[in-house]
Amino acid sequence: YHQLHTKETRLSKFNQTEIKAMLGSYTKVLFVRDPFHRLIATFLQGMGINPSFSSFVQEVLDSGIHNSSVAWKPLVSLCRPCLIQYDYVVMFGFLRQELGHLLHRAGLPVGSLLPELTDSQVQWTYRWLSEQMFSELSAQQKKQLSRFYRWDLAAFPFSSSFLSE
Repeated sequence: YHQLHTKETRLSKFNQTEIKAMLGSYTKVLFVRDPFHRLIATFLQGMGINPSFSSFVQEVLDSGIHNSSVAWKPLVSLCRPCLIQYDYVVMFGFLRQELGHLLHRAGLPVGSLLPELTDSQVQWTYRWLSEQMFSELSAQQKKQLSRFYRWDLAAFPFSSSFLSE
């Protein structure tokens, strides 16, 4: 299908038979991150126009799932894990371990390609940051966010997510 596939072509432009054939010929890797961490990162990168995290979250909730930005849209609606059989799902926070395995499986040299990742420091920092940001939210916002990301929380093991508590 390489003659049909161009840089600009989206998977949705193909019929089901073509999609199945194309996806069967690729190694499919999905990188996932706790949805609450994605919100924090988006806010810190200045993608929200509001000055407080709470007002940014309200902007996200008001946008709804169908009108939301790719930066905070639920992963399930972006990546379709129920329709696409991914070969690997790599969780943020376990990047060094999982990328090493993935590179090894692909026959690539593991040590030279991996950046220095200190997953435990990243996890600790996001845990602390999550506690701070989560405390800014009202009980109503917490409940709405859990509902907004309910399918992500059901599809992926974000056991330590503030949204699943």
